[in-house]
Amino acid sequence: MRAWLDGLLGRFTMYRLVLVVLGVLALYSIILDLLGWLTFGLPAIFASLLISLLVTTLVSWLLGLVFRVKVQLESSLISGLLIYFLFWPSLQAGELAGIALAAATASASKFLLAWRGRHIFNPAAIGAFLVSLTGLNIATWWTATPAMLWLLVPAAALVLYRSSKLIFAAIFIVTAATIIIVRLLSNGLALGAALSQPFASLPVLFFVGFMLSEPLTLPPRRYQQWLLAGLVAVLFSVPFQLGPVFSTPELALLIGNLLAFTVGQRGGLRLSFQGARQLTPTSMEYRFSAARPVRFAAGQYMELSLPHRKPDWRGSRRVFSLTTDPRQGAQLAFGLRLAEPSSSFKRELNSLKAGAVISATGVWGDFVLPAGRAPLLLMAAGVGITPFLSQLRHLQHSAAEHRDVVLLYVISSLDEFGYREELLKLTAAEGIRLLISAPEDPGVGEYLSTGYPSAEQLKTAVPDISARRSYASGSPTFVAHARSIGHHAGARKVHTDSFLGY
Repeated sequence: MRAWLDGLLGRFTMYRLVLVVLGVLALYSIILDLLGWLTFGLPAIFASLLISLLVTTLVSWLLGLVFRVKVQLESSLISGLLIYFLFWPSLQAGELAGIALAAATASASKFLLAWRGRHIFNPAAIGAFLVSLTGLNIATWWTATPAMLWLLVPAAALVLYRSSKLIFAAIFIVTAATIIIVRLLSNGLALGAALSQPFASLPVLFFVGFMLSEPLTLPPRRYQQWLLAGLVAVLFSVPFQLGPVFSTPELALLIGNLLAFTVGQRGGLRLSFQGARQLTPTSMEYRFSAARPVRFAAGQYMELSLPHRKPDWRGSRRVFSLTTDPRQGAQLAFGLRLAEPSSSFKRELNSLKAGAVISATGVWGDFVLPAGRAPLLLMAAGVGITPFLSQLRHLQHSAAEHRDVVLLYVISSLDEFGYREELLKLTAAEGIRLLISAPEDPGVGEYLSTGYPSAEQLKTAVPDISARRSYASGSPTFVAHARSIGHHAGARKVHTDSFLGY
């Protein structure tokens, strides 16, 4: 079931998924108003929605011309929908002007409040905050109503699951809800009312599901994100004042954005295309150079942005694991599977000429090796080998980090033995055991099985698996299988990296 859901959601980029989910929520709000469960009135809903969408799109387009950059339409539409959900729908000219100003500010912030091409603050939050200072309008976060919760809960859960932010969200929700409930009880509110308040009257779920979890304004590592979730939860739920400015959800988020900006790879990156090479009949490696060294840990991934004409439903932004040693600094490479029919993104990538410049929004991921000398079991299928290649290259040049490593590589045919020469050199140089599962024996390494190995085969090949830190990388189907056989063979935990969208 989990592999099926991962495969289904992997067909959508995060931007496309969030856009679709927010669009469905907007349609749901219209239906609720028709049924009388919301009382804004359809004219007010349509006026607020259209102004939000049109202004964010138009301002983004105009500033894109000024700054000579290609604008992501999906990003503009997402910002517009978020603005719609932050401000009470209205037909009053002043309040509509406030919505328009918030939408314009949200789009402008992506260009003006940015560092090296990467925006610092959540655009919708900065728009709402600055408009509140003018007095034209105030964000009400009106999705925190019982009627909206019926769809908001599964919608937020879907987005958080796809982005692997469920624990992150749980930390925020539990912390914020606990503080709010304790405060309400201390003020004499009845227990039942206090328990429902964080969800039926305050925007806890919408805040964490669609605002705080925005990838571009989060730190790169999971532990940093968890710490941020707890801190922002406190700012969200405890009233405070900064001079004349009183606490609001958007102010709590902006403070969190600023803290997140101080860690990790600050700013976007400009990458110059250096060339490509065929790895297998269905995969390629693409090489880039950056203008400055890139900070990342072996096993992390990077989001590439490649705007192009008529993008398909998989969008113009994709994430790929880095295959290079972090010590190479500005020299980067990515290994990709080119499924047929290929996405418009990958077709555009294949058409790049040497010297062409594309952008990358940042580096993220926690699929990194643990510190110390704990023995490792690395299990990969297909292009799932890419994060391990980066890690093995890093280990090769780190004498202090020599490790006892077993690498299991599952390939669909001998022609699909990606990075064959590099892997043979790395495993030979580092004394790494290479186990191969393929339809026939490739004549190198230790031949294990004709397809996905069983738990018994894995246990026989790696009898000390319980003493090893285990990792699995590849398609959702393979990762689910590797997790299962790993546990049955005795692994205490299998760290996973699912390649969605292939």
